[in-house]
Amino acid sequence: MIRLTLAVDAMGGDFGPCVTVPAALQALTSHSQLFILLVGDPDIITPLLAKADSSLLGRLQVIPAESVIPSDAKPSQAVRNSRGSSMRMALELVKEGKAEACVSAGNTGALMGLAKLLLKPLDGIERPALMSVLPHQQQGKTVMLDLGANVGCDSAMLVQFAVMGAVMAEELLGIAQPRVALLNIGQEETKGLDTIREAAAILRESPQINYIGYLEGNDLLTGKTDVLVCDGFVGNVTLKTMEGVVRMFLSLLRASEEGKKRSWWLRLPGRWIQKRLTKRLGHLNPDQYNGACLLGLRGTVIKSHGAANQRAFAVAIEQAEQAVRRRIPMRIAARLDAVLARSDKA
Repeated sequence: MIRLTLAVDAMGGDFGPCVTVPAALQALTSHSQLFILLVGDPDIITPLLAKADSSLLGRLQVIPAESVIPSDAKPSQAVRNSRGSSMRMALELVKEGKAEACVSAGNTGALMGLAKLLLKPLDGIERPALMSVLPHQQQGKTVMLDLGANVGCDSAMLVQFAVMGAVMAEELLGIAQPRVALLNIGQEETKGLDTIREAAAILRESPQINYIGYLEGNDLLTGKTDVLVCDGFVGNVTLKTMEGVVRMFLSLLRASEEGKKRSWWLRLPGRWIQKRLTKRLGHLNPDQYNGACLLGLRGTVIKSHGAANQRAFAVAIEQAEQAVRRRIPMRIAARLDAVLARSDKA
């Protein structure tokens, strides 16, 4: 394996360096060929590295940044005032070829706008989309996009998301002819917004896409599709609702283990059930799939949840490492060229 360099926006997210710095060290421990550029305020970052192993510090460099983009800043304003910010500087490192990917837990709208401005979309892509690979109850995975990069989408954008999602399912999950579905309020063809119905009509006539129709929100974790496509507003609400329910369920399992009033022999069956359920459903823990890839760009950008803890942010760094190793932007570009060329001839 060759050396791989990632730029990490150390100041982004709800917790900033107190999460991103330990997560970066964790990632360096797990990957011996990884080099990380931590972009942010050295006065805050450096003390967090004081107890780190010298072998890890040799593969880490702090890049000073002058400012941080606020999480509540309007995207247009954030982009205009972004010079010198940790997020922009991390993206510029990718643009300049000094890093292969950028990881940030900062303002989603600003990250989207800056990434599009600095790294540029691939030919044939109107706007990039946030994509994540979610586990489902059949022990497999489903590619879902958009998860929040584009609040409103027209039918053409939904079709582009479908193409990118299908490519990701093939390249990342190894699924031949992945099933593609549109998220809708019902499975009947007459239901849904005009944009969804128009996208469905295009996908039905596209032989390059294995389109299977509409799916509802309760099918998200069933494994009925390999790719689930929606606009960013619906996708973000759906994802966070699912994550909230999963977190609540797992916390209830842990709480049931903490009961102390029952006799020990009565607690044994509960502990056995709790362990079995945790083992069976633990893969649904949102911390284990944190990190959404901003698809459709000429470079690799991973968006972490703003509220990610150390474990979850380390997973986002892992996502960036995998995307770079598999040359995802180049593979998507090649497939888009082929699909668009065949579509033009059809």
